[in-house]
Amino acid sequence: MRNKKSTEEVALGIRRRVYEHAMRNNGGYLSQACSSAEQLAWLYNEELNLGDPTLPAIPKPFAGVPSAENPDYHTGAGYNGPATPDFDRLFIAPAHYALVAYATLIETGRMDPEGLEMFNQDGSSVEMIGAEHSPGMEVHNGTLGVGLSTAAGLAWGRRRNGDTGRTWVFMSDGEVQEGQTWEAVQACAYHGIDTVMAIMDVNEQQCDGAMSSVMEVGDIRSKFINFGAACVEVDGHDLSAIRDAAKEPHEGKPLIIMARTNPFHTMSILEERFPRLHYVRFKSEEERARMNVSIAADLGVDPIDYAH
Repeated sequence: MRNKKSTEEVALGIRRRVYEHAMRNNGGYLSQACSSAEQLAWLYNEELNLGDPTLPAIPKPFAGVPSAENPDYHTGAGYNGPATPDFDRLFIAPAHYALVAYATLIETGRMDPEGLEMFNQDGSSVEMIGAEHSPGMEVHNGTLGVGLSTAAGLAWGRRRNGDTGRTWVFMSDGEVQEGQTWEAVQACAYHGIDTVMAIMDVNEQQCDGAMSSVMEVGDIRSKFINFGAACVEVDGHDLSAIRDAAKEPHEGKPLIIMARTNPFHTMSILEERFPRLHYVRFKSEEERARMNVSIAADLGVDPIDYAH
């Protein structure tokens, strides 16, 4: 399917939708929209080779867990199109980016806006922390560090089947604190799996605060290269740099694009909360009103009337 919006317009639309949602619900994953909007917009609007969605534009309710007795079970991967040999596959590794991912699906015409109204509602498949049945999700990657391993395993199987499609991962930098991430890179390099490609949101934040306050990770790019990946480091808000990075030669190796980002990019008032930015819940009505006005001005829209 073709989206008529530019990638810049999609990124702005993502932030606007997340901002509106956060204001109406007294909190949300604002910082993740600040840091990752260009990356997800670029993936869905330009880079990924995906077919048309196979699931309804308005998501179905949660149909239960998979079992032989549950024919209605489905994953949310259908919003990324059919899983055919020539199409790409995408894993969104940090499940707490789900709100941003749903906004991306809406902005690229893969889900209706009504889907976001189901966010975190009882019985809904539009989970707050994305699960395998959530729109755009194929597996549950909520355990930090699982995404790249999942992609490596799938890509290895796809190669054995003769598939030509790539396996992409959207990651966060907190995942490099997990050994499984490095094992996945090493396995891809050993088996020469170069259809695994990842873009990592390097915003130096995680749920407990700044990355450096939880665990020092050192020179990530050098580590990726030493473990056998091709790795390019770019400004994650510079779409031209991201596009160029995706063209980096990486025969026989996975490609990791490290997209360094600002966790309050386009929402400057969030710097007041630094480094506690994982989930922004407003501390008072005064703060909510003040952030509403400030963020609206940054995004070029009118403040949200969240009283109705």
